[in-house]
Amino acid sequence: MCDNKDLQGKRVLVIGSGLSGMGAVEALCHVGAHPILFDANNQLSIETVKAKLAQGTEVDVFLGELPEEILESVSLAVFSPGVPTDTEFAEKFRAKDIKIWGEIELAYRLGKGKVIGITGTNGKTTTTSLVGEIMSAYCSNVDVVGNIGNPYTLTALNTTEDSVTVAEISSFQLETTERFCPDVSAVLNITPDHLNRHHTMENYAAVKEAITKNQTDKQTCVLNYDNAYTRAIGDRCPAQVVWFSSTHRLTDGFYLEGEDICLSEDGTAVHLMNIHDMNLVGMCNVENVMAAIAVTRAMGVPMETILSVVREFKAVEHRIEFVANKRGVDYYNDSKGTNPDAAIQGIKAMSKPTVLIGGGYDKQSEYDEWIEAFGDKVKCLVLIGQTREKIADCARKHGVENIILADSFEEAFAICVKQAQKGDAVLLSPACASWGMFPNYEVRGKLFKELVNNLEESE
Repeated sequence: MCDNKDLQGKRVLVIGSGLSGMGAVEALCHVGAHPILFDANNQLSIETVKAKLAQGTEVDVFLGELPEEILESVSLAVFSPGVPTDTEFAEKFRAKDIKIWGEIELAYRLGKGKVIGITGTNGKTTTTSLVGEIMSAYCSNVDVVGNIGNPYTLTALNTTEDSVTVAEISSFQLETTERFCPDVSAVLNITPDHLNRHHTMENYAAVKEAITKNQTDKQTCVLNYDNAYTRAIGDRCPAQVVWFSSTHRLTDGFYLEGEDICLSEDGTAVHLMNIHDMNLVGMCNVENVMAAIAVTRAMGVPMETILSVVREFKAVEHRIEFVANKRGVDYYNDSKGTNPDAAIQGIKAMSKPTVLIGGGYDKQSEYDEWIEAFGDKVKCLVLIGQTREKIADCARKHGVENIILADSFEEAFAICVKQAQKGDAVLLSPACASWGMFPNYEVRGKLFKELVNNLEESE
């Protein structure tokens, strides 16, 4: 955290005009800096970009090409998460000794109070939302920010010493942290994702682990004992480690025994709750709940308060979200299943014969484990998007025969309606990002729900 005077009068270049970029511009203006906004998309207009900002926000906007003289005038650049840091563009800043921060780093330095940072390949949004609700039941000043869709910079300046900020943090955001140091961190899991950006699993895992790099032994890191990458983090983590596991009976940590979530400390185990007492479904959500309990307990919340909120908490939109039963068929929106491992959890949560919509943008993922998880649950695989042929080839290799390719999302949905019979489920869990067909997974999920809700009860 820093004195706002450190930024007063400074010319700061903000890269990207999305939510993070706009939040950074407004925060910089509030502390007396002089932001300059750049977006490489020359299809935008300066008027459109400025219209996204609060009235009275003063900023120079450049689109398409960044004038060389701008680089000569700034000492700090704030990169939005979608801007890679390993490109020739980013190298120009390093060559001129211009610091590169992300929106998370900027907000952290401007903020006050306690910070919880949650990362992982899957489960971040559900866990962050649940932690936010638990903390809100215990504290009066709680903000839930970050990758969940609420820029950290828009709340940082309003924080006080009594504030708690709960931040969902992606690997893209962790790339540009420097001093960011959560009081409690959590790495839920690390499985292949975003390899088109990070190139190797080693790079990706190292970026995720960076959430712990500034922590001390007076702080806490919650880790998944069952994941090889997160277990390895525990060996070198500077913070106190709290484990959770759905497959091992831990002598210290949170674990699942049968259908009960338990806590063991110094070998003494205490039953906390039965998993059927919560509204969430699927083993992935059991793990998310254990992580949320561990995080909030480390923040000093009484267990009675924690468990009360857990029992009432409902699924986050777009994550194995029950939409409706139409014509005897259950429809589930798992649009946030944007990689194979997340989509595996969606399949595992299904208890009925399932018609599955998959496919989308190609993040260089492999789909074998996802297809293998189908077992005898998936009765029809409907594929869309850039990856449809790649997934179809993989599915055939694993013996899946009922595969239908669709040219549009609406066509895919119509196929699902025809294929599903009373007692079946239709699941949108694409294992791919939405880009190319949709601006984000939320738009994809909302269209699915709209199509479901527009179905007549009878043909």
